[in-house]
Amino acid sequence: MFRDATADDPAQAALSGAGPAAADELDFVVIDVETACSRVSSICQIGIVGFRAGTVAFEYETLVDPRDHFSSFNTRIHGIAADHVAGKPCFADVHEVVDGHLAGRTTVAHSYFDKGALAAACRVHDRTMVKTTWLDSVRVAKRAWPELPSHKLNVVSKHLGIPLRHHDALSDARAAGMIVVKAIDHTGIPLAGWLMPPVGQRAAPAPLPAPDGPLKGHRVAILGQPRNGPLAHRLAGSGARIVAGVGSTTTILAVIGEEPFGYARYDAQFRHALELQRSGRAIRIMSEREILELLA
Repeated sequence: MFRDATADDPAQAALSGAGPAAADELDFVVIDVETACSRVSSICQIGIVGFRAGTVAFEYETLVDPRDHFSSFNTRIHGIAADHVAGKPCFADVHEVVDGHLAGRTTVAHSYFDKGALAAACRVHDRTMVKTTWLDSVRVAKRAWPELPSHKLNVVSKHLGIPLRHHDALSDARAAGMIVVKAIDHTGIPLAGWLMPPVGQRAAPAPLPAPDGPLKGHRVAILGQPRNGPLAHRLAGSGARIVAGVGSTTTILAVIGEEPFGYARYDAQFRHALELQRSGRAIRIMSEREILELLA
């Protein structure tokens, strides 16, 4: 939950106003943002942490006036409300600082929600896009610790003993960076190796569709599980053909997890499915629960 670090920590107050760490050679930086409402552009807090040689080299944190309304749902998650950001800078005001920290570097984020939020805020506030190389620490965690039942930030942090005040942007960014540091130590794969697909690994093929069943003729893309995962086998057993991604002939996008889908709404596949719907294509976006109920 949110804690106003600048209110009781003079050192953090100094960090909050820090300019770009251009003089330091960093291995990577990490960003985490919190949003005020369902619009991904409504950034209300930014945390950025720089890492060098496996340790924290600098931290930057600021509250942001999103110039948008605060949803009670979002406030319950991170604890930030409209009165907390009164008099704080808007995203346009801090864009230069954020760009200075991220541009030209490797930027880690736990899921690509933060990447999408940053891009959306740049569009809304008419600022240039931040040019950086993105690394998803969820993907890193899945590869380093595939045995975990979930790779959410709080789950992985607890497993690795990483301190975390979940949904505080600075704490979340610090924890995501430590996941990458520990994954490098655990696997021996250097940072550059995490930016490339695993050498010699090919995705397992999707199961072949059964000759008949309630989903015969449907082409299904799955978001949140591999195309040879348990849901894929269930759907293929009902006659569906499992496809690698959303295309013009896809009839169903199956989304793992409970509605209203959470971060999946910002995934490129999800957005593409919405665009196809708006253009008149017959594609349904369904949760795993909806599909299983349909088959039942």
